[in-house]
Amino acid sequence: MVSWSGHVLPFIVTVAIWFVATGLIAWADNRERATFSRSLMIGSVAGIAGLVVILVASLSAEVWAVYLSFVGALMVWGWHELAFLTGAAAGPRREPADPALTGIARFRQAAATMMHHEVALAVTALLLISLSWNVPNQIGATVFVLMFAMRLISKINLFVGVPNSTSEMLPAHLAYLKTYFGRSRMTVLLAASIAAIASATAWFAALALAAPAGSAAMVGASLLTTLAFLGVLEHLFLALPFRDGMLWGWAIPTRAGAQGNDNA
Repeated sequence: MVSWSGHVLPFIVTVAIWFVATGLIAWADNRERATFSRSLMIGSVAGIAGLVVILVASLSAEVWAVYLSFVGALMVWGWHELAFLTGAAAGPRREPADPALTGIARFRQAAATMMHHEVALAVTALLLISLSWNVPNQIGATVFVLMFAMRLISKINLFVGVPNSTSEMLPAHLAYLKTYFGRSRMTVLLAASIAAIASATAWFAALALAAPAGSAAMVGASLLTTLAFLGVLEHLFLALPFRDGMLWGWAIPTRAGAQGNDNA
């Protein structure tokens, strides 16, 4: 049976944080370059605080600790996203793709554009897994690893090619990344990715429905269900004519001003 505290509230909390946090990051990385150092400083403080929050909350299996771990994981994730989208931690290659390259050579060149970011995410994921190995509350690590896996899948799909590679939220200084996107097409990989993440969503949902009513296990599984469900939506957006600006137009318009100042 669906409950308010165990299923509905975690769903609302996850969607609200996802929507607001994504918009704030888009707003921060579409501002003038002169503001990036301040944004990165604030993001770094938030990220380190998120790590501390995860460590403290991991020692408790209460409902409040599950929510706290979830928020902490998103704080750490937001820190990484901000570092990538401001260009502080992207990759050694920061120029358009060589159109003459194909196959493995093209993949290597594309990987070089975000290598630093991916390595940082992988190291953080391993750190959280190691710190959460034998603790009662492992939601923080699970959330981060789930988001890392879904983001990696989406990047591979963009490289291979998707029907809708809209990138309105991509900052102007990272526009060169668009040249690494594959041609517009529907692929078996994208269909399989959507099916795989949907299966994970169903699995988490089954755990949430089977957990004791009002328990931390129910809340944690519901948070993961919603997060995976949002991952399904994001991958569906790659196949459907969906524009980023439809949801985060309040953040994206600042780009025009930022570009004007950068070009001045």
